[in-house]
Amino acid sequence: MFDSLTDLSSKLSATGYFIDPVMVQVVYLAAKLRKPLLLEGPAGSGKTQLALSVAAAAETHVERLQCYRGVSADKAIGRFDEGLQRLYMEFSKSQHENWQAVQASLKGRDFFRPGPLMRALECERPCVLLIDELDKVDDGFEAMLLEILSAWQLSIPEFGTVGARSIPFVVLTSNEERRLGDPIRRRSLYVRVEHPTPQRESEIIASRTPNADAEFHREMAGIALSFRNYSLEKPPSVSEMIDFANALQLLGAEHVTEEHRDVLLPFLAKTDKDRRHLLLREGFKSLLDDGARFAQKMALEGEPRT
Repeated sequence: MFDSLTDLSSKLSATGYFIDPVMVQVVYLAAKLRKPLLLEGPAGSGKTQLALSVAAAAETHVERLQCYRGVSADKAIGRFDEGLQRLYMEFSKSQHENWQAVQASLKGRDFFRPGPLMRALECERPCVLLIDELDKVDDGFEAMLLEILSAWQLSIPEFGTVGARSIPFVVLTSNEERRLGDPIRRRSLYVRVEHPTPQRESEIIASRTPNADAEFHREMAGIALSFRNYSLEKPPSVSEMIDFANALQLLGAEHVTEEHRDVLLPFLAKTDKDRRHLLLREGFKSLLDDGARFAQKMALEGEPRT
């Protein structure tokens, strides 16, 4: 997917996704060694965005399997199109075709509607296969993934084994709702993903709000840190802080003040409990004060030493 480490680094930077040099090297090795990348960490820390950015950098597409409780193999691998099968049977009757031949045809690939796993294997050129929030499925579903992650194939009883035309770049994400099994971990390169440092988040927000000044970007990163240090049920993600920064710009505001609280709460408080905490008399103000201190510290650390 990438000719060199420098090629990957420059193309990822062009997408606006900021990661440290070590992480760039891990992504490069995962692509070259054809190893799945297992990203584990809190929700909103940028795990999914990494997969999307790698796809953009490689100029390919993403096949995404969004996991959830009760997701079936049919959703992941695919299933037969019963409506199309019925139409074919009706057509075959009118043509007086041999019944055994009709039965054989009905279980063929032409009548199978592939899911994201199978589509990823059938791509002519490598895509990015994103298996998102794997921690939400049970052990049985997780075990079903081992064949594709080990042998790059899928065994489908009705018509046999489907081998890979190209090897996808696989990204597995987990928000740690449960511990993933050791077989998945052994087959993957494991990376712990945390929220970015304030300095890094300032850079990310700057890339999305280029018309604002550096002080504004530091203020947004400082507020993000203060909110994540607070006892919120759902701390704000990087993407939510970008939305927050864009909202301020649309309001024509250069800084966050207490007067902005009510109109900006929908961007930062995503549960009723968090909303009530932030509506406390000193809740929002204290977080802004903490954010300002963090921003000031960043500014001092960024000044050249004499």
